[in-house]
Amino acid sequence: MPKVNIMKFFSPRDLLTPKRFASTGRLIDATNALRRTLGSLNAQLPHPQARHPQTPHQTPDLQTPDLQAPHQTPDLQTPHQRPDLQTPHPQTPHTQAPHTQTPHTRAPHPQPSQPQPSQPRWPYPGSPHPGAGFPNWTRRASPPSDPAPGGSFKSGSFTASAGTRPYKLYIPTNYAGQPVPLVVMLHGCTQSPDDFAAGTRMNHAAEAHGFIVAYPAQTGSANAQRCWNWFNPADQQRDGGEAALIAGITRQVMHDFAIDPARVYLAGLSAGAAAAAIMANTYPELYAAVGIHSGLACGAARDMHSAFTAMQRGNDGARSATGRIVPAIVFHGDRDATVNARNADAVIAQSTQRQPLRTQVEIAQVPNGHAYTRTSRIDRDGITLTEQWIVHGAGHAWFGGSPDGSYTDPRGPDATAEMLRFFRQHPRHSSA
Repeated sequence: MPKVNIMKFFSPRDLLTPKRFASTGRLIDATNALRRTLGSLNAQLPHPQARHPQTPHQTPDLQTPDLQAPHQTPDLQTPHQRPDLQTPHPQTPHTQAPHTQTPHTRAPHPQPSQPQPSQPRWPYPGSPHPGAGFPNWTRRASPPSDPAPGGSFKSGSFTASAGTRPYKLYIPTNYAGQPVPLVVMLHGCTQSPDDFAAGTRMNHAAEAHGFIVAYPAQTGSANAQRCWNWFNPADQQRDGGEAALIAGITRQVMHDFAIDPARVYLAGLSAGAAAAAIMANTYPELYAAVGIHSGLACGAARDMHSAFTAMQRGNDGARSATGRIVPAIVFHGDRDATVNARNADAVIAQSTQRQPLRTQVEIAQVPNGHAYTRTSRIDRDGITLTEQWIVHGAGHAWFGGSPDGSYTDPRGPDATAEMLRFFRQHPRHSSA
């Protein structure tokens, strides 16, 4: 294909509006303005010959048994020894759904660079519009209906030198002062604790299995889109910024309730997942394991410009974790047009501190749902340090989520159940 100098098709004046929006932090307006400029540019460019895009994480030659994915949420109350994953863990079997289309030959989707005019794509991680081409994404306009299925859903706040953040806390009806696990959930952009609880159904799991859930909330004053500021260096360090506030909320809940310190876990979606990766890197002694859903590695960006670059292209240059390895379960859709799936690879590399590990790959499909590839990385003791779930044909949404919340894909796999199963397998040992 001949090289084209695109600068001759428009002048620097065309970039003034996007730059003005970006300089004031209005990234959504900046991106939409830039896309309008590029849209007019696209009509002027010569059309290259059609090319077949490659789907990330292709594994067509793997001849491994189908993964029998559990669909029951595990009971976090029961202590478990770390399993030797040389032997598969007990699972609830399901029947392999007929393959009407393979993960890499799905029905055509509109190109990510050409969203429908009536459905603009949000540029912030955690705040994509459902968008054309992903009809199974759910964006609920009305408030969630049932974030508290039986227990109490209380409001609180935490204040430190870095500021104040509110949070919501779900306490199941069977809590009576006995030591229980704690799961800290970090929402995505434009979401709230109630919305995130409804979409993930984490409160329902807590009610069924007896653990407490904390939902730190980002404020509009800290970020206009209520995104966690994962791209700011001040919020990527220990004892400072938003990382210190999230750790403070975690410790406050541990002080106020009987929380088992060996079973404190963290999970997030998109911007919340990027913040969760920061927490695992900066407070590895506090969290036993972490769940990263459609996120980025700690240090993937240092400002807004590098944040967009990392979201769109991935970033393999994120800083490496130090100290204790925090086991991580990572979910990402290979058709994610908001946060490139290459970022999942960066999270895994960071989580394992690039140690040589044995790899186990399993391929399966949710009945009447998405196909997926799960890659486990196992140490010499047979302990799985990371699980990487690449969901084929899926975009930027919580997999297996409820339509009662925003940005969910009910076609699975069930990210909530799988994260809790992984968490149960990874208590933090006192020597860690």
